[in-house]
Amino acid sequence: MDSPVGGLRIHASSGLIAAVDFGATKPRKARVSDPLLDRAEEQLTAYFAGELTEFDLPLASEGSEFQQKVWAELRRIPYGETASYGDIARRLGYEPVISRAVGAANGANPIPIIVPCHRVIGADGRLTGFGGGIERKKILLDLEQPGLF
Repeated sequence: MDSPVGGLRIHASSGLIAAVDFGATKPRKARVSDPLLDRAEEQLTAYFAGELTEFDLPLASEGSEFQQKVWAELRRIPYGETASYGDIARRLGYEPVISRAVGAANGANPIPIIVPCHRVIGADGRLTGFGGGIERKKILLDLEQPGLF
């Protein structure tokens, strides 16, 4: 699908959203209609239009136990808000020193936007790494809270 952050490709497996990839181009042939993918595209379209602040989709969570804990915590960061890697570590009951591990788990998130890893910023309030690139992260954060960055 097209979006303000470029082409997105949504992947589903066994009735769950499994991944969202950045940089997708138009498919050479039309995809088979899939109610879950249609629902995901509708929700992403509403999100980009500023009409949806929380996704309601069944998500796959293939990753380590630690990654799954981090990804669940990412989903708790409200629309329009941000948290640091240290904040996430503390919320999970760890010392902030584990923030690098939180960053690694955040970077391994296969379902960006829907699992809002873009809402995690550096302890100093600056934008930090994002699998889709810093410019996409800025676009997503500006969409949620104009003028924030």
